[in-house]
Amino acid sequence: MFKALWLEKDEAGFRAGLTELDEERLPAVPSGGVLVRPRYSTLNYKDGLALTHRSPVVRLWPMVPGIDGAGEVLESDHPDWKAGDAFILNGYGVGETHWGCLAQRARLKGEWLVPLPPPLSPRQAMAIGTAGYTAMLCVMALERHGLKPGDGEVLVTGATGGVGSVAVLLLSRLGHRVVAATGKASQAAYLTALGAHAVMDRADLAAPGKPLQKERWAGVVDAVGSHTLANACAQVRYGGAVAACGLAQGHDLPVTVMPFILRGVSLLGVDSVMAPQALRRQAWGRLARDLDLAALDRLTTEIGLEEALEGARRLMAGEVVGRLVVRIPG
Repeated sequence: MFKALWLEKDEAGFRAGLTELDEERLPAVPSGGVLVRPRYSTLNYKDGLALTHRSPVVRLWPMVPGIDGAGEVLESDHPDWKAGDAFILNGYGVGETHWGCLAQRARLKGEWLVPLPPPLSPRQAMAIGTAGYTAMLCVMALERHGLKPGDGEVLVTGATGGVGSVAVLLLSRLGHRVVAATGKASQAAYLTALGAHAVMDRADLAAPGKPLQKERWAGVVDAVGSHTLANACAQVRYGGAVAACGLAQGHDLPVTVMPFILRGVSLLGVDSVMAPQALRRQAWGRLARDLDLAALDRLTTEIGLEEALEGARRLMAGEVVGRLVVRIPG
């Protein structure tokens, strides 16, 4: 038997709670499967949606949530993995269409796993989680476009969230002048401590704006979407780029073509769920090398598995700053 968060939906409605399950109930993997012991998981925005049933994230019921996990392999039918290997898991529909890692056991495809790179611990890997891994993918996308330290200010929207916090930390450590946009004025000191050069009110970006505005940003990491993303595009300097990875404000994009055809602005879509293995391993290698792990610890709050439901509620209510790491017992 193992402990797991358990989501159910039927004629009686939606239910979520901590339960015990028999290991034989774990979903089968046709070939190349691994049985793993998650030591830590985390709460990302998508986990919050699933645990509070705010959006149809879960596509298969019942479900063990948790799109992220880090721990060790217990059994393996995959040639690249053996018992005792340390792993990271992000995405691939885990926690949506396949049972996830907010549990003491998970059965996954070996091809989904990434080796835990030193010097990261499983806890630190989950302090990064999909949010931080996505932030790294955004930074890498901007770098491929040509962004370099000294090119000018880089805007990070949703800066107190998981993606935003790690993006501020990464970009500042890499030598960029980071401007952090947030609706939480009380967290200005937190963002400055992460390395933000300046903090701006998200309200300055959140309302409808002109198709072209004063050029300011050399690059942007946006996890918000909607008018915020449209205004960011309208303010990017000639030849700059926006890495877009989220929709906290909305999935619409009320923008014109003018920034793209008059200033050569590029909009770079960033997906973390189905990113290829080579890109994943590169991103995690960069995180292990480029991230200030002491600062990462300062933006991390650890909770127990039994606290995850309340953590999800606080996350969706905008009450969480930084990252929530979930300790898996036993």
